[in-house]
Amino acid sequence: MASIGISIEPNPKKREEKGGDAKPSDQTNGWTRSFDARTLSNATSSGSTTPRSRQSSPRNGVMERLGLVPESKQRGRRVGKVWYRKRVKGVVVGLLACFLVMNWWMLSRIQDSNNRGFGYGFLRANSSTLSIREELIKLGKVKRPQKTIYAKLLAKAVHALAENKPEPRELWVEPFVLASSWRPCADQRNWEPTGGENGYILVSANGGINQQRVAVCNAVAVTRLLNATLVVPKFLYSSVWRDPSQFGDIYQEEHFINYLKPDIHIVKELPQELQSLDLEAIGSAVTDAEIMKEAKPSFYLKHILPILRKNRVVHFIGYGNRLSSDPIPFQLQRLRCRCNFHALKFVPKIQEAGALLLQRMRKNGTNLGPLDHYLVGPFSKRKGKKGRSRKGSRFLALHMRFEIDMAAHSLCEFGGGDEERRELESYREIHFPALTQLKKTAKLPSPATLRAQGLCPLMPEETVLMLAALGFNRKTPVFLAGAHIYGGKSRLAVLTRLYPNLVTKESLLSSSEIQPFMNFSSQLAALDFIVCTAADVFAMTDSGSQLSSLVSGNRVYFGGGKMPTIRPNKRRLADILLKNDTIEWKIFEGRVRKSVRQTKRIRSRPLGRSIYRYPRCKECMCSTEEE
Repeated sequence: MASIGISIEPNPKKREEKGGDAKPSDQTNGWTRSFDARTLSNATSSGSTTPRSRQSSPRNGVMERLGLVPESKQRGRRVGKVWYRKRVKGVVVGLLACFLVMNWWMLSRIQDSNNRGFGYGFLRANSSTLSIREELIKLGKVKRPQKTIYAKLLAKAVHALAENKPEPRELWVEPFVLASSWRPCADQRNWEPTGGENGYILVSANGGINQQRVAVCNAVAVTRLLNATLVVPKFLYSSVWRDPSQFGDIYQEEHFINYLKPDIHIVKELPQELQSLDLEAIGSAVTDAEIMKEAKPSFYLKHILPILRKNRVVHFIGYGNRLSSDPIPFQLQRLRCRCNFHALKFVPKIQEAGALLLQRMRKNGTNLGPLDHYLVGPFSKRKGKKGRSRKGSRFLALHMRFEIDMAAHSLCEFGGGDEERRELESYREIHFPALTQLKKTAKLPSPATLRAQGLCPLMPEETVLMLAALGFNRKTPVFLAGAHIYGGKSRLAVLTRLYPNLVTKESLLSSSEIQPFMNFSSQLAALDFIVCTAADVFAMTDSGSQLSSLVSGNRVYFGGGKMPTIRPNKRRLADILLKNDTIEWKIFEGRVRKSVRQTKRIRSRPLGRSIYRYPRCKECMCSTEEE
């Protein structure tokens, strides 16, 4: 076959039509090549692997295959390919970096739109790749950098919560069969009321609302013991609590007087002829220092009754825990229970705000809890549309005893370094001078020893580890009582990040709703008391506090076996936490659950223990197993 000559030249007309000048290379690098037609036919018929988007025309594609492209253009092609690969790689890396940055930002900053809590960012369920150290750094810019020895365990807790496992079946329940066999019966009486002929008893109770409550109930029992008349108790103003509230600002006076009328005689004030007496001068003023702690009834009969009969009045100043738990006559013990569980009802203002808190914790559910009627009275009756009840959300109430007074008195250290030590020592010098002096004259256990023995208040880090190990889902609504945590919000941040639905009364109520209670710490504490007592689960970090004792006792008395309380064994928990660097999460989880499960055992009140905390005794409650 004859060869075919093909001439390829620039087209001047087309260049002019485009309105642009040809490049010098376009003008000088034209060429003419002749080749065999069969070669061209084979080249054009073979399958091309070059994408069409990279082919300017079929003719150019053929020329490139046959090596007919100018050398300068070939170099440009090679440079273009390298640049293209680098650009694609750069785009991929950039997209990946953007994704990681966006994911980090969302995990650390996104918040639940329905949460009215402290307003912190939190970890989402899929954030297990984020280390707890990064979380603690992001909390940063705090007043005092906090060091934690639990970084590894907290990281494991983050992973565990991220898995969003089902909660253990027994988490929200008591051992029902045994617990439900006890029912309230302190309202039963089988004695005649006394006339109070021996004189009048004045009581000035000290401390906060919980100490005052115990003092009132003890005073009621002593009044009956001495056949006296009780004047409605007064509350001392405390430089610590700074609350001028009196009995009638917190409790319903008329209900208190009328409910106990079959037991003792109660008046609102002393008779006129006794008001002018100088009680200290005549020896009728008795301070707590003059009454031994846990004094037996015989002490009052021997030392107080003669003063009462002589002067017609006795004033207990700073009265507190000054009546023993045992031995006490059966009916006198029952009277103390009757006062605590039946005679002390909050005033309507507190009941209404408490009912509002419960409604919001339950996400506006209308079903009532077992203790609602007792706690908030008529304000517990809330109905949904068309009178239908709607089941509310379950919630956990948490009482942390990690205020500055507890931290200072414990002599423990909490990761704040020298600044924390100086701050706590200054607080001790002002509020606990005897302890400060003792430190100078005696060798006391080291902070590490105290922590190993479980004698330190649980830090927020330890509390959140306990909750996570027990299996509480991170979506669980948590009500934090008190909220005056040592270290403030920055110290609570680890807790709020792992449990973002954590709120307080201050965050649940509007400014106008909480305003009537501001500057009245006892009334604010009454709101905490209501929510903690009515919660589906109540968890404490210090079983020795008065609030925790009174709340758990009320939950036992009125709960019908459906109100579990979590009370950690701090010594066992400390032993478990000491292995924080090496223990596996599964083992940690199992040991914590076992230690808490042991504290949920149902048993009668041990001899000598408080009936306010342990009402399961024949004086306060009746057991169906004994009937």
